[in-house]
Parts: sequence; structure tokens; C-alpha cells
Amino acid sequence: MLSSRDQAAIRERLADLQQPVVIKFFEASLGCPTCPEIRSLLRQVAELSDQLTLEVHNLYIDEEEAKKYGVDRAPTIVLTDGLREDYGVRFYGAPSGYEFATLLDDIRMMASGDSGLSASTKSRLAELKQPVDLKVFVTPTCPYCPAAVRLAHRFAFESPLVTASMIEATEFPEWATRFNVYGVPKTVINDSEAYALEGAVPEDVLLEQVLATQA
Repeated sequence: MLSSRDQAAIRERLADLQQPVVIKFFEASLGCPTCPEIRSLLRQVAELSDQLTLEVHNLYIDEEEAKKYGVDRAPTIVLTDGLREDYGVRFYGAPSGYEFATLLDDIRMMASGDSGLSASTKSRLAELKQPVDLKVFVTPTCPYCPAAVRLAHRFAFESPLVTASMIEATEFPEWATRFNVYGVPKTVINDSEAYALEGAVPEDVLLEQVLATQA
């Protein structure tokens, strides 16, 4: 899937990973036509850095592992550190098109140990008392979607109370229908339309919406 030129570029991008990162891929043998393609892509990526490990799990056979990470559908990618610590960073569906760069950026974030958020955002996220769930709906051809996904994933990495998921809308149409996704990116917070955000918003806008859920 990856050309030699792509592999060289990715190898260079991942050359300075400071810590190990584990890519956990949950697949299913039935009802998941994109699973083999995603597994192949992730295997190629993992082979481009000694700091990367790919672990493939069958959603239905490895039930305990899926339950541990709260995964109930396939295909799902969970990124963890080398100790398998879960930071709430999820990809539901293929990280293809523009979202492939997001996957690489998230790997670099995980390896660096720093969310890259501003000091003020970090401080305010530390004040969260209740769990926050971010669902970011995307399509592979959406140029504005990666920014929305990366920001949500940074929030999740920064706060143990935040979980953030990229959801490929065409692979999970039932989710897209449930949350009235007519355009992407769309970020749904705590499964509520009241806290939904359309488009790629700045860090401070997402922060205020996240904090609004704590009232």
C-alpha cells in the first residue's frame, strides 16, 4: 500500500520518537471489509520505527482486551504508550486520506509525552471533574477534518477524563445518522447535540464547550 517514497518519508517523520508507542488494532473477520487493508497499512507503518509495536486483536475472540479499552466495534485503532496505558485516543474506521497524517501526528504526540496544548488549556483541563467524550466525524477527503481530530486527541491525551474518537462517517453510517452528521468535521460532545460543534474550531472554542459540560 505504501510506496517506497512514502515509506522513506514516514520513516523520517518517525525517526525521532522518544518513547515506545503501541498501536492496538481491533478487527473482525465478518462485517469489516476494510479491516485487512487497515491491518496491512498499520503493519507497514509499525515496521518503519523500532519504537512502534502493532498488536492485532479480534474484537470477538479477544473480548477481555476489547472490554479493557472499551472497544465494541471494528475497525478500531487505540494508541497507547509502551506500558499499554490508555489515553483515550481512538480511530473508528480507516485513517486514510487526510487522516493518515493525523495518525502519524498522534504517534509523535504519544511518544513525546506532551499534548502540545497551551499552558492555560492544560491548566483548565486539569480542573475537569466529570468524564468528557468527544466524537469527531470525518471523511477521508475532508481537508479540514485532521485539525479537528488532532485537537480532540490532544485534549484526550492531556486529561484522563477525556476520550476522543475519530469516526469515519461513511464506515459508521448508523453513528452519523444518529448524530445528524450532514457535514464534516462535526464534533459531538457527550453524545449531545447541545454541545456539538461544526467545522474545525480553535483550541479555546473547544475548551469552552468542554467546560460547559461540567456545569
